[in-house]
Amino acid sequence: MKAIGYTKNGSITEPDALIEFEAAKPELGPRDLLVEVQGISVNPVDVKVRALMAPENGTKIIGYDAAGIVREIGSDVMNFKVNDEVFYAGDLTRPGTNSELHAVDERIVGKKPASLDFAEAAGFPLTSITAWEILFDSFGLKEGEGKNESLLIIGGAGGVGSILVQLAKKLTGLTVVATASRADTIEWVRKMGADHVINHRESLVDQMKALGFEPRYVASLNGTEGHFSAIVELIKPRGHIALIDDPQTLDIASIKPKALSFSWEFMFARSMFQSDDIEKQHELLNRVSELIDDGTLISTVTNNLGVLSVETLKEAHVQQESGRVIGKNVLSGFAS
Repeated sequence: MKAIGYTKNGSITEPDALIEFEAAKPELGPRDLLVEVQGISVNPVDVKVRALMAPENGTKIIGYDAAGIVREIGSDVMNFKVNDEVFYAGDLTRPGTNSELHAVDERIVGKKPASLDFAEAAGFPLTSITAWEILFDSFGLKEGEGKNESLLIIGGAGGVGSILVQLAKKLTGLTVVATASRADTIEWVRKMGADHVINHRESLVDQMKALGFEPRYVASLNGTEGHFSAIVELIKPRGHIALIDDPQTLDIASIKPKALSFSWEFMFARSMFQSDDIEKQHELLNRVSELIDDGTLISTVTNNLGVLSVETLKEAHVQQESGRVIGKNVLSGFAS
């Protein structure tokens, strides 16, 4: 089968940063699906892995979002059958989705939204799982809760921020304040449904005070190291901070006086460690699919870069590394 991968970590500007090659057809475990990949998206994790993680053997295939058609099923599969249309975010410990065929554990797979094509559907899984787990696992909220409380989302225009704003507004009672700094990102965050937009390049504390909000919840999606002291200052006592980025240092002792809770969200944790609740990702993706099809959630995809190839995938990586992607970039599967 055709696949795109890399043989050495490094800059996307290198001529062989990504290469197309022939890979072996994946072997299936008992709970695995063999999916014919029809659409993918690119996330920050793609560029981080490509830049920092050298392949252990041969050529490493990355890609952590996909939508496609089930072509074969493992011996113990219970939730899907051949020809089902699915979407999912994959497993960091297994070969990725930048390939014609992909093997994935059915317990982290959902039914593809019928109202979206494959490429657009591929823009949802990783960000939806991350946002859902922040709200309902990290913060411990239940649907409908959060009235008279507020959530500050730092980095509201990215992939996770775009869906987190929507989930918080549609499924909880929280008032949502999201950050953005450019005219286009401010407009986008408002389109996603944020109640208020503030600028993360200016004082978060002053802006939140001007709005009259002392948030109980803060989701810091990027720049956490630079914003951490402000977060601790502006959040309510006994509030909760969740983050997804990779700060080198944090003054964690500073959260003690306010008795704050702190969570790192990493949506691959369940699949990496085969947690006993791994099937929650199957369930939440099915719920997200329903919310898309009934119009509760709107697409966060802003750009389809075309058919998957070395050239189009490189462009997606370049754009992701620029830090200026709004929502999600996607690609269709390999040309047949």
